Amino acid sequence: MRVTHEVPLAPLTTLGLGGPAAVLCELFDPADFPEFVALADASPGRPVCLGEGSNVVVGDAGCPSAVLRMSTKGLRITGGTTDGRVLVEVQAGHLLGDLVDTTIAEGLTGMEMLVGIPGTTGATPVQNVGAYGQETADCLVEVTAWDWELRRRVTLDAAACGLGHRTSVFKRSRRWTLLSLVFALRRSELSAPVTYRTVAAALDVPVGSRVPLDEAAQAVLAVRRSKGMVLGCAGADDRSVGSVFLSPEITPAQADGLRARSAPVNRFPDGSTRVSASWLIRQAGFELNTPVGTGVRVSSRHYTLVADEGATATGFTRAVERVQQEVLCRTGVRLTSELDFL
Repeated sequence: MRVTHEVPLAPLTTLGLGGPAAVLCELFDPADFPEFVALADASPGRPVCLGEGSNVVVGDAGCPSAVLRMSTKGLRITGGTTDGRVLVEVQAGHLLGDLVDTTIAEGLTGMEMLVGIPGTTGATPVQNVGAYGQETADCLVEVTAWDWELRRRVTLDAAACGLGHRTSVFKRSRRWTLLSLVFALRRSELSAPVTYRTVAAALDVPVGSRVPLDEAAQAVLAVRRSKGMVLGCAGADDRSVGSVFLSPEITPAQADGLRARSAPVNRFPDGSTRVSASWLIRQAGFELNTPVGTGVRVSSRHYTLVADEGATATGFTRAVERVQQEVLCRTGVRLTSELDFL
C-alpha cells in the first residue's frame, strides 16, 4: 500500500476538479487492507473510496478523511451454478472495461453492453451500473466488503445490496468499502437481445436480434463514442462525469401529460416509469454547448455537463442546481443528480 499526504485529487477524477486529500492510500494488494483500516481510524470521519473518479465531484477544499484509491486487480472464473451460469470473482479495483473484455473473450454473455463505461468493477453495484439493456443487478451474486459499523468483513448477496435504478444501499453511504465481487454469466457465442434502436441501427439488425458478442460490444462503443461518452474520445468535452442526472421517476398523471408532449417515457426493470433526463434538459432551454456557469456548459454531443478552463467544484455544483431548477420550473419534474460529492 502506498501512502501520501496532501495529494491533489483533481487529476484522479475525470472532471478534473477539487482540492487535496489529507491522506491518500493506494491499495494494490488486498492483504494490505487491514493497514488501511488502522490508518483510517487515525483520520477524521469515515474514509472515502475512490476508484477511477469517473462519477465524482471533489469539493474545492478537498477531503479531510482518509481516501482509499482501490487499485486491486485480478479475476478468476470459479465454476458454475445449478442453473448453468459461470461464476466470475473479481477484485474491486479491477477495471470494468478489462472485465468486460475478458468476459467477451471467454464467450460469456451478461456484460457485453457495459463496454466503454469507465471506472472500477467495485463501483458497479454502488450505482447499479448499466447501459443498453444490461445492468449490474442482472448478474451480481454477492459482494465482500468491510463494514465500518460492524468493524469486520461481511458478505452481502445481491438482494442485500438493494440494487435499484442507478442506486443501492452503498450509494451515498460510507458504511461499506467493497473489496471483491462475484458475478454469474452464461456461456454463449451470441449477445443478449439488442433492445436499443440506436445499437440495432449500428448493427443493421432488427431490435431484439442477438449477434456475436464482440459485434454487439463494437456497436455499443460506436454509439457511446458518437455521444462523447467514451473517455479520451470527446476532445473538448472530455472533462465529464458521463450522465449527471438520472432519468427521473414520474407518477402516472405526469406520464400521461408528458406523453402528450411527445416525451420519451419508458418502464424500467425496477418497475418504475421514467422520463428521459436529456429530453427534460432540452425542454428547459439548454441546447448543446450552452454555457451554464463559469467554466461549465452542456456538452456539444450529449445532454450532460462538462468542465472547461476556469471551472471549480463549487461552480459545477451550482450549474447542476441551475439545471434542476430550470427543469422543475419548465416541466414540473425534479431532476436528481447521480454524482457522488466528496
